[in-house]
Amino acid sequence: MVDRRHLLALIPVPFLVLAQAELLASALSGGGGYLLLCLVIGLRVFVWWVHREWAHRSAERTRARLRQAFLRSPGTKAGEVATLVTRGVHDVTPYVVGYLPQQVLAVVVPLAVVTRLAFADLTAALTILLTLPLIPIFGALVGAHTRERTARQWAALATLGGHFLDVVKGIGTLRAFGRAEAQSTTVRELAARHRTETIAALRVAFLSAFVLELVATMSVALVAVPVGLRLLDGGLPLHTALLVLFLAPETFLPLRAAGAQYHASAQGRAVLAEVPAHTEHTGTTPPDLARAEIVFDDVSVRSLRNFSLRIEPGERIALVGPSGAGKSTVLGLLLGFVQPDEGRVLIGGVDLREIDRKAWLEALSWVPQRPTLVPANLSSGEQQRVALAKALDRQQAGLFLLDEPTAHLDAETESLVLEATREFTRGRTAVIVAHRPTLLNEVDRVVTV
Repeated sequence: MVDRRHLLALIPVPFLVLAQAELLASALSGGGGYLLLCLVIGLRVFVWWVHREWAHRSAERTRARLRQAFLRSPGTKAGEVATLVTRGVHDVTPYVVGYLPQQVLAVVVPLAVVTRLAFADLTAALTILLTLPLIPIFGALVGAHTRERTARQWAALATLGGHFLDVVKGIGTLRAFGRAEAQSTTVRELAARHRTETIAALRVAFLSAFVLELVATMSVALVAVPVGLRLLDGGLPLHTALLVLFLAPETFLPLRAAGAQYHASAQGRAVLAEVPAHTEHTGTTPPDLARAEIVFDDVSVRSLRNFSLRIEPGERIALVGPSGAGKSTVLGLLLGFVQPDEGRVLIGGVDLREIDRKAWLEALSWVPQRPTLVPANLSSGEQQRVALAKALDRQQAGLFLLDEPTAHLDAETESLVLEATREFTRGRTAVIVAHRPTLLNEVDRVVTV
């Protein structure tokens, strides 16, 4: 999903770092080479400029891929999609442009520097080897706290964006029933929560930056002070001492930069974690649903705990239970929109996670609680009837998933719909979330969730 081609431009960087330090030490110790030094410095600037140009193009390609992934994800709510494709994808830019390159440099530059210093001054090289791990260790300790804070900040933003979109879409109904002011209060509370989480995340970022800078400065000092004392005592040539003094900060610079970019890119990493798992998934061909048994094997997710169910081919079952018990979650599991925290969903003995997602969705017919037809200026009942008609017309579907299919219909229309549902689902597997008693007469078995 993330375009990493711009990282190839960083290949010359460790060689240019070593060359610049060698030539600078040589020039200051009376060895000349000023023209070559200027050439290396200019080349280093040029390489970095080329990398930045490539990095921004890679970031744009990554943003385009993410927009497509989020917009094509059928399991993501509209409010979350709106937040992800606007603010979310732009937050990925610091990750691609800043954090990824520094990750690479934080590995290759210290390795190159320590290797060179091992031949110039083994004592300085060993000192750097001993102090170098301090920055990653402190960074990892702070980073664990940063991930938690950033995840909470992003969750607060997604909730705020989603709720605000829902309020805007339903503002006419809210005003008609006098609930607009109450929703204004809710939006203000969500905004305050997001502000609190953002300030907490920034506080951690500032404190961690101070810690990393302090550790890096002390590490450089531990190298520079002994080198200076040995130079004064005549135990170290001037060129070698200058080389160590120039290379020591270069060793810790990528690690310090990676630490700084870690916080700048934290929001982007949280967005990448939201990328639908099925966007790059290619699995096995779905089993024939006319013969495949569907098994929920001790599944736990959200409010659904230790749920087990076996559905025979061609069986029609109704899921009943109180609101929030997990009936719609069962349908989400079958659709693949929800992944189980524990247990498995087996289709003909094959784990649903191993089945090709696109082919699986093509073998299903689904009607959600609140169908959305675009464009369609229809009432709730009319949208429900159109959605049911489209679902029942899918002749290739071997599994029907109907979430309260008659919720918005009057008694007469409900009777017609039930008759059509009975006819079209005959011989095919159907899972129906039912609240109305009339639906229970149309199934082979009732399962309480």
